[in-house]
Amino acid sequence: MGFFTGKTVIITGAGRAVLSDGRCGSIGYGIATAYAKEGANIVITGRNVKKLEDAKAELESKYGVKVLIMQADIRAGADNLAIAESVAQAAVTAFGGIQVLVNNAQASASGVTLADHSMEQFDLALYSGLYSTFCYMKACYPYLKESKGSVINFASGAGLFGNYGQSSYAAAKEGIRGLSRAAATEWGKDGINVNVICPLAWTAQLEQFEKAYPDAFKANVKMPPMGHYGDSELEIGRVCVQIAAPDFKYMSGETITLEGGMGLRP
Repeated sequence: MGFFTGKTVIITGAGRAVLSDGRCGSIGYGIATAYAKEGANIVITGRNVKKLEDAKAELESKYGVKVLIMQADIRAGADNLAIAESVAQAAVTAFGGIQVLVNNAQASASGVTLADHSMEQFDLALYSGLYSTFCYMKACYPYLKESKGSVINFASGAGLFGNYGQSSYAAAKEGIRGLSRAAATEWGKDGINVNVICPLAWTAQLEQFEKAYPDAFKANVKMPPMGHYGDSELEIGRVCVQIAAPDFKYMSGETITLEGGMGLRP
């Protein structure tokens, strides 16, 4: 029996990705793995069906949990609230309720300066991140109110510190932080916890970037003071479990920064 046996967790942007050493290679998949180890029913969304199918197969075979996959792409011109509502309804139909919503999905044109950014690139970041978070929070609110559940959103040091070449990404992430604080204020009376994590994780994308462009990687990606990057499952995923655990919830509205093994820094 795990902390989340019989409970349902929705994780956006959680297709399977692995590092060369076999560890979880994306934040979303790391979070899904951490919750699977705690017995949760898991709903994962993403744009790449193959990655979702691979995640489902591995999580179900390794941990004996039930995983529902939903292809979903929050984007300009789509009926985005309807997309989020369909995911929420599918989760409730399959598992009876929703206890945790993790808004992890985010795409962006990193490396493009503000002056060179196109409207399409700016829309990509805002829709996949900020609008996605907004729509899923609205869609899941009635069920989270019923369960007195948790929302975990993701921001970034890019917004906190103004990383070069990440203007749209930073804007989306700072928007998510503001949205989360407002929701924490409004939803506290409903017993819903809303928190934000600002992680720095070693991912498959970073691993590929280092191999393909070692000089650019060295110039732009800084090693955290503890000498290693965060592990998507063992640090970031486990923190998500801890934040939402029934007997251990962080004060709603806090931002939690994870910097390569430095632990929790509210």
